[in-house]
Amino acid sequence: MTTQTTHAPVLAPVTPAIPTTIARALGISPQQVSATIALLDDGNTIPFIARYRKEVTGGLDEVQLRQIESRLDYLRNLHARQETALKSIAEQAKLTPALEQEIRAATTLQRVEDLYLPYRPKRRTRAMQARERGLEPLAEVLLHPEKLSGQLTALATTFIAAEVADAEAALAGARDIVAEVVSEDAQVRAFARSKTLGQGLLVVKLAAVGADPGQKYEMYHDFAMPLKDVPAHQLLAINRGEKEGVLKATLHGPDEEILDNIGRQFIKDRRSAVALQVQMAIADGYERLIQPAVERDVRGGLTEKSDDQAILTFATNVKSLLLQAPLKRRRVLGIDPGFRSGCKVALVDETGKYLGSFAIFPHEPQKQWSEAKRQLRAVIENGQVAVIAIGNGTASRETEQLVAEVIGELGAAGGKSGRDVAYALVSEAGASVYSASPLAREEFPDLDVTVRGAISIARRLQDPLAELVKIDAKSIGVGLYQHDVDQKKLQQALDGVVEDAVNLVGVDVNTASAALLQYVAGIGKKVAQNVVEHRNQEGSFRSRSDVKKVKGLGPKAFEQAAGFLRVPDGANPLDNTAIHPESYAVVKRLLDLLGIGLKAKDLSGLVTRYMQQHRIEEVAELLEVGVPTLTDILEALRRPGRDPREDLPAPVLRRDILSLDDLREGMALQGTVRNVVDFGAFVDIGVKHDGLVHVSEMGPRYVRNPHEVVKVGDVVDVRVLKIERERGRVSLTMKKEEHEGAK
Repeated sequence: MTTQTTHAPVLAPVTPAIPTTIARALGISPQQVSATIALLDDGNTIPFIARYRKEVTGGLDEVQLRQIESRLDYLRNLHARQETALKSIAEQAKLTPALEQEIRAATTLQRVEDLYLPYRPKRRTRAMQARERGLEPLAEVLLHPEKLSGQLTALATTFIAAEVADAEAALAGARDIVAEVVSEDAQVRAFARSKTLGQGLLVVKLAAVGADPGQKYEMYHDFAMPLKDVPAHQLLAINRGEKEGVLKATLHGPDEEILDNIGRQFIKDRRSAVALQVQMAIADGYERLIQPAVERDVRGGLTEKSDDQAILTFATNVKSLLLQAPLKRRRVLGIDPGFRSGCKVALVDETGKYLGSFAIFPHEPQKQWSEAKRQLRAVIENGQVAVIAIGNGTASRETEQLVAEVIGELGAAGGKSGRDVAYALVSEAGASVYSASPLAREEFPDLDVTVRGAISIARRLQDPLAELVKIDAKSIGVGLYQHDVDQKKLQQALDGVVEDAVNLVGVDVNTASAALLQYVAGIGKKVAQNVVEHRNQEGSFRSRSDVKKVKGLGPKAFEQAAGFLRVPDGANPLDNTAIHPESYAVVKRLLDLLGIGLKAKDLSGLVTRYMQQHRIEEVAELLEVGVPTLTDILEALRRPGRDPREDLPAPVLRRDILSLDDLREGMALQGTVRNVVDFGAFVDIGVKHDGLVHVSEMGPRYVRNPHEVVKVGDVVDVRVLKIERERGRVSLTMKKEEHEGAK
């Protein structure tokens, strides 16, 4: 979400290497990266840059821009950490030119931490205590045996003192120092980490007998897999099982190979008197210091990657859900199903305005089935209902049966309402969160939370984007393990996709809620509230420029926001398009070329015909504008007021019900993708539980990433592969039957 600040943050300088590093990683040019960094540092938002600065960035989209932003933050943090480490080491008078060069050349935070580790302030260790007892010179001899003259035992006896009982105690202390030196060696850590990651085995067992009574983690009770091959969703499941005390995971690395490599590095002559002592120190340091740290680092790094994968999956699903096709200009009856407390029914008009509500009690324990049908028939006939939206929670399928019967009876009676009305199951994930929120109380102060939920369910079908932005995206219910991942990174990612979705569609500044407006580029939460307050006090905005009067919305914020705000009935038709006010003069010059005005009949056709007769590059040069900007202007003029979601498949509406008992293997069905995960997609086919299309059943060829094939909200054709009635599971395939493919 974009926020305004009164003081620009102090940003670390961008070294010449940064754009090159980012460009190489993302496969774009350093010039594009440098231009993007300059725009970001100047306070421009991602949506604004993606839409209105294409000439500057070379047409980078929101995803690429966010990747640049993320990598820039990492490299700036890397630079800051390098400076901190160098300063700390210099203050200890231990900074050498070679060490400084190594730290400055580090390309990862892990490398900087490895190099800084020997100098980083730490808690009191066994090696520190040994040094305090004066045993460092003995440790130096172990590390550099060429310094030894005479017998090692004889040398050790010279260190006997009040706190050193005998020669063995002296050698034990020296070994503690050597163990720490070895464990803090950057090369040792890097090698151990690399080998463990490449050859390590993740072994998972049940933490204790009976620890998993519900068999939730059954597949991990006796599990082993090469660490590098563990899928992200499985690692997150194992992490969750460990956190819940159900599972115990251990990492088995190639210990012998690592120890042998360390020995070659620190033992010059295996026949020397000190070799055994150093070997003992290495073994101790590996078991006590290196191995636990490497396991933490490796699992932490893989968990971070798994988090990133889960966050990307969740964010992708959220964006797809937000951008589902709206069901505009339809009066909708929303039903929040329930058993004991009944079903709450709310009617909203074509604009989402609340018209009224009532409760029905068709299910246990009241079982007022006939009365519930009578009430629904009455409101459908009298309220001119077009669609019924049923929440998919508790009692949803029983309520679906009720609605299907009502529709069937109305259709059989030959009434117009019976032929036209249909229903859809709507995800009610997060509806209860919204219902009890301050925003819901502000919208409907006199209504019960359950009625607010029914209203939200109805509105979700009318305009998913406008309604779902009122809910914390983590509660939308299209992710996997979203509550287990890094919550700060998750929130940043979700704010980004919500911001992208809102600005892609655009916002009617005269009807949008503050919850929706806060995601418009440049506006933020406080200014969004100010927009609504200004609208309530002064009336509707007549133009985009009127928005400048809103308290707290300065010139920079207006520049960022203006192109994404719509004024449908304003004085200037351009105010209802995605054309930015800064390009209005370009539009005027274009229309002057055509000899027409903005309100000319068949404006779209005239513009299209003109461009068919001229090369766009020539027109762009004539108008003194870039080709990408002119392309966007032409698209907006051809389709004024266009909602990009209208090009997507409409929601699947149903009139009758399908149960698990109706399914047969091989049956062909149409369904809606409800969730996409690493291993496949869950599809609503009209029965109680969503069916699973495993990634291996998504097409004739190997599918690496399910998101490349489907997205949340897609309407797909599937066939039933397998039915597990006792477990309520349905396996589906999107592959065509062999005879179909041969046609």
